[in-house]
Amino acid sequence: MMYPSSYRPGAAAHVTGGRGAPDLNGTVHFRPHRGGVLVTAQITGLPADNTGGFFALHIHEGDSCGGEMFADTGGHYNPTAAPHPRHAGDLPPLLSCNGSAFLSVLTDRFSIEDVVGRTVVIHNGPDDFTSQPAGNAGTKIACGVIYRT
Repeated sequence: MMYPSSYRPGAAAHVTGGRGAPDLNGTVHFRPHRGGVLVTAQITGLPADNTGGFFALHIHEGDSCGGEMFADTGGHYNPTAAPHPRHAGDLPPLLSCNGSAFLSVLTDRFSIEDVVGRTVVIHNGPDDFTSQPAGNAGTKIACGVIYRT
């Protein structure tokens, strides 16, 4: 991703795939923008066997990508106990284009400080934006820990 030399995101996560998506990798940046946080994801290696090409993208409450199937990521980041899809960590889905995806969204649901140390998770299916508590998005296929840049 190309940015002006003066550009410095406030936080980032390097996302890597697990057993179900070993070629998946990318970066999610978080930077302050107009009273919110601009979240920008650039991902490659999304699995081709996903029907429809949509992959849920969420911020999870955990601080580690460890455990079987990224179990240490915990649930969606949801400090206000809001129903899904109003969790602070609910983000729009990624749409695969031949295994790659780019997403940029502005949100005021969290600050950069709120999410540093938490995890970004990609699921193997789309979020249905209805099912509780997490949108029936399928298994976790990739993860990255958010760190201050």
